Amino acid sequence: MRDGVFTGYLAAPGFLPELLADLDVSGSAGPEHMVFGDLVFVRRAPCSAPAWAQNVWRNARLLAAPSIGQGARALRDIQRNWWPHPVRLARRAALIAEKLPRVSARPQVFGQPAPTAPLGSFTLWDEQTVIAASDCSSPYPDGQARFVEDRESAPSRAYLKLWEAFTLLGVQPACGELCLDFGSSPGGWTWVLASLGARVFSVDKAPLDPRISAMPQVEHCIGSGFGLEPRTAGGPGARVDWLCSDMACYPARLLELVTRWLDADACRNFVCTLKCQGEGDRETIRTFAEIPGARVMHLAHNKHELTWALIR
Repeated sequence: MRDGVFTGYLAAPGFLPELLADLDVSGSAGPEHMVFGDLVFVRRAPCSAPAWAQNVWRNARLLAAPSIGQGARALRDIQRNWWPHPVRLARRAALIAEKLPRVSARPQVFGQPAPTAPLGSFTLWDEQTVIAASDCSSPYPDGQARFVEDRESAPSRAYLKLWEAFTLLGVQPACGELCLDFGSSPGGWTWVLASLGARVFSVDKAPLDPRISAMPQVEHCIGSGFGLEPRTAGGPGARVDWLCSDMACYPARLLELVTRWLDADACRNFVCTLKCQGEGDRETIRTFAEIPGARVMHLAHNKHELTWALIR
């Protein structure tokens, strides 16, 4: 990686092994890859969509930085906005960042669009060399979207996953649209959907938080989302606008459910959590990703899970 252009994949925190498996590489280094802290640099063309990458550093390259000032100048000559990701020499990286225009990492208010200004990432290879990528897949520092949280209205912090998904997708349910929320208890996702003005049919084997079930747009059913018939769920001749699922189930079982809804053409948009259990899920996750128009991503608010979305 001493010369030329390469691609860097930043692992979601704690998920470097999953990223390596996603990229189909093993070990700390090989002919076409090198692990550098929580980054994996590869020579070959970028992987189509590595789900476990929190951020992708496209067209990364080495820049000479014999001094802190020269390192900052080399970055400014490329573009304005940069975010440091220290792996080695954290203090030196911070000193370079201090000489660059300040990038705000303040939490954003939900409903505001994702940032659009280009945000590059850099790290130090050694005391005289910077690894820099001006083109990154995420508009957020290190791919970490953060929001001003609502600590009073929402019954759990699960709502942050849906806030982040809608923000990254650039679309959300409109007022009056019909949304299904599978695995809804205690009601974090139902609260988000109803707060947007959508009509929500919530399904779970457990009840909702009373504050959520009392919302006028919410109807709750005790049961399982797997038991709902796609062709009749929206009413006679009607199509559901959004199917949202945060159900605790194996990805393979969720794929069966989603396939039924797609085959019936009974829903327009999907946002679902894939609760990952281990090695056996890789093929199922790949199948989700190969659905035309779909996107699989590890959100900053995901744990050992991925978010699958299909917007049509």
